[in-house]
Amino acid sequence: MGMMLGIRNGRIGNFPCYLHGFANRSTRLLANNGVSLGFALIANFALLLNMARRLSFSIAQPITIIGWYLSSIFLIADLAGIIHIVKVPGERRALTQAFYYAMFAAGLYFIIASLMVFTVYGAWKGHYSKEFKLSMSQRTLMLQTISFMIYMVGGAGVYAKIEGWMFVDAVYFTNYTLLTIGIGDYAPQTHLGRGLLFPYAIGGVVILGLVVGSIRSLVLERGRKKLGSRMVEKKREVTLKRMLKKNQEHRLNPVENKKMAKELGMSERERREDEFNFMRQVQQSAATRQKWTSLFISGTAWFFLWFVGALIFYFAEHEQDWSYFGSLYFAYTTLLTIGYGDYKPFSNSGKAFFVFWSLLAVPTLTILISNMGDTVVKTIRDLTLWIGEITVLPGDAGIRARAKQIIATGTQGKVFRGSTDIMEQPPGIEKAGEDVGDPEKAHAGGPAAAGTDLLAGKIQKEELHEARAAGMKGDKMGENIHEYHYLLIKEFRNVMKHLNESPPRKYTYDEWDWFLKLMGEDEGNHKSHRAPPIEVKNIGDKEPDIQQGQTSDNTDDGIRQWSWLGNRSPLMGETEEAEWVLERLSVTLERQLNKQREENAKEKQRTGRVAGRRIRDSSGSGSSGTLEEQKNSNASGNSNVWEKSK
Repeated sequence: MGMMLGIRNGRIGNFPCYLHGFANRSTRLLANNGVSLGFALIANFALLLNMARRLSFSIAQPITIIGWYLSSIFLIADLAGIIHIVKVPGERRALTQAFYYAMFAAGLYFIIASLMVFTVYGAWKGHYSKEFKLSMSQRTLMLQTISFMIYMVGGAGVYAKIEGWMFVDAVYFTNYTLLTIGIGDYAPQTHLGRGLLFPYAIGGVVILGLVVGSIRSLVLERGRKKLGSRMVEKKREVTLKRMLKKNQEHRLNPVENKKMAKELGMSERERREDEFNFMRQVQQSAATRQKWTSLFISGTAWFFLWFVGALIFYFAEHEQDWSYFGSLYFAYTTLLTIGYGDYKPFSNSGKAFFVFWSLLAVPTLTILISNMGDTVVKTIRDLTLWIGEITVLPGDAGIRARAKQIIATGTQGKVFRGSTDIMEQPPGIEKAGEDVGDPEKAHAGGPAAAGTDLLAGKIQKEELHEARAAGMKGDKMGENIHEYHYLLIKEFRNVMKHLNESPPRKYTYDEWDWFLKLMGEDEGNHKSHRAPPIEVKNIGDKEPDIQQGQTSDNTDDGIRQWSWLGNRSPLMGETEEAEWVLERLSVTLERQLNKQREENAKEKQRTGRVAGRRIRDSSGSGSSGTLEEQKNSNASGNSNVWEKSK
């Protein structure tokens, strides 16, 4: 990985063993290099086994950390030995590109191993999980990234053979080819190399597009959820502190009786609705801030790559007399994949750094463009549409309605509340008259969700049939129980259709009120409500119970108290509202069906005992009677038992 270059007749040539005294040293350097590579392979293999759950965390992590540290140490020793050999007075020598790649590898090994030390410490303290549970998107990104690197390095090996290039120069060529930069200082000269470029380039662009898509879906979506939930929590705390300073505690404390309701001028349900709307404002404000914060972070990373990269190119290409402005120009055209080719790196350090730096630029630029689409581009688009509506392309809503919408959006609903969604239908559950058993409708969860919906549909029809049968027999309680089950399954199927919607479904307060009633909670009952805490008081609040925290400060009757503005609110956390409702409905339905199953089992046992007692009584009375009387008595008893079992 790290060999030395010498100078001969003013040209840079490859002299790994021809320098005086270097033959013996090169053997030791290659041995160290091989040992370093071996430790790196062992460390990576242990990490992959841990991710695949074939090796435990306690075994894999020490192997990975120690392996990468040792690999880094051996590489650094190699690099130090090569630098010592190069510095010979009176001779001009240069270092190969491979030397700089080895330097980057040693630094990465050391940094990643150090970060994993913090991960192990956090897992030991209980802050992180002791298992790497990779999601499908994480596995996909990992496999696609490995595929892209193998494709790039493998193509470099092929082109090095075809064109007669050095392997590291071929890596430099395949890098700027697959990234569509096209600097042009290396280009295939043979017919075979040019013909091979047709399938090779398009294949690389396809793989690169897959990697970019995976980066967007994984880094942006997961990062956005985590950053968004933290910002909602901070905004919630700031909002509650501001309300307490303004003496608005009455908006936070539950209304416990009619006297309090009369003094405050609102019922408990009205207070809860006001609290819900306030939480929606907190969410909207935090979401706006999160978008611009993400843009600032990604923009800072991009500018860092630009300016720092230009600075390194300035020093690496000093023999070409690059100015810093020229380096900025080259770095800018490269980051945007323009690649004019008037500036190109010639030094070994510049080429090696270019490969490493350009690979970092791809995810950075992807994230920046996506964040710009949520902020700057959206603002320009809305402004363009507004200008078009007031000039040559009037919209359906009208100029006044559109102006109200813009003002409401800009003030986050403080002015012209309710005008922010004038062009959209409000989210809501499906109407009762709609067909809930249509199997042709698309399901957000794919085939698995379709199968679940089909099974739920059958159970729903059975419950509806049982409810009607109980009503015909005059069993009011049985009819109510089966109707309750029917409604639970019906809403379960409706909410399944809201999964994975973009943007995620946000329910109105009336919808939440209905869902909570199905789950056994009443928004008008103060017993399950509490004033929202400003900060988390105990560890229990941090442990998830679907989305609300599981704490020990329940009331005497076992009801878990919570607030829409509290940390237990279903509007807090990273779980989407549809997911939360769906899971709670499934838990409630499972609990109700288990309860019914237990009651049916008890009823069968009770019926069996009654039937046995009647048979014994009938047998005792029939000993002095005729056989026909006994048969009639048994038939009468069985009929009574059937009627009762029905």
